[in-house]
Amino acid sequence: MSLTRRSVIATGLAVAAAPALSAATGKSGSNAAHFSLGYAPHEGSFASRGDLLEQIAFAADQGFRAWEDNEARKRPVEQQEAMARALSQRGMTMGVFVASMPKWSDFRPVLGSNDDADRDAFLADIRTSIEVAKRLNAKHMTVVTGFMDRKVPEAIQTGRIIDCMRRAGDIVAPHGLTLVMEPLNTRTNHPGVFMQSIAQGYAVARGTNSPGVKILADLYHEQIQSGNLIPTLDACWAEIGYIQFGDNPGRKEPGTGEINFANIASWLRARNYAGVIGMEHGNSIAGREGEERLIAAYRTIDRT
Repeated sequence: MSLTRRSVIATGLAVAAAPALSAATGKSGSNAAHFSLGYAPHEGSFASRGDLLEQIAFAADQGFRAWEDNEARKRPVEQQEAMARALSQRGMTMGVFVASMPKWSDFRPVLGSNDDADRDAFLADIRTSIEVAKRLNAKHMTVVTGFMDRKVPEAIQTGRIIDCMRRAGDIVAPHGLTLVMEPLNTRTNHPGVFMQSIAQGYAVARGTNSPGVKILADLYHEQIQSGNLIPTLDACWAEIGYIQFGDNPGRKEPGTGEINFANIASWLRARNYAGVIGMEHGNSIAGREGEERLIAAYRTIDRT
């Protein structure tokens, strides 16, 4: 009986069966050379290749060394465990998952508001995310601080958010975990959010003074909101815990927009960045053609 990626992963034999798998499949389209940086696809990046576990296996075959899953917290425990096994067997690092996110339709201020209940609910999310992180072997969890409260001065909101994030950092730091706050753009995707730039995240992270609180530098959002990407990364580097790529306009793979990701990748290599870079974007072309284009786009910026 020939081996398939599904049967190999499902039975937990991915490592031992790698030679047989290569022989059975011919490793069609595979490129075993690892990327120089920890680019992390997500479910949907290689949708034509099968289910979640099959997509992880395919990504590993192409040389990707990490994986990202915003929705991991919502997945059944058995699926979380299966994903963790698949990543471990392939030597891949788990990137971020979302620990706490505001309800976008509510436009609730959350952490900076006058309502302590919102902050308590946020901290409850953080506590319940710890076991998820351990199950996934994840070290970073994404949080969003909520929306602006038009009734409260921004400086007061900033102080409240710093206090709340310090408490959250105290919860996760003893477990070796880090919360990464994601600044979001207001011009295209998220009007009214409180944290709108890496620089603003830097101020909050500095204020918390906690190893458990850093910034998620999503360069798609930052390009829209502020630009000046490499100087901003350089100035805020001490508080950046995680990075995500996505070109602008369109939020697709590198090379589809205006951002010079080859220069950014080169800068990160010069910094000896060893962390995960989430591929927080879609594919510009549907189907397998788009998946091949995605791989080629990362090959191009990785070797420049």
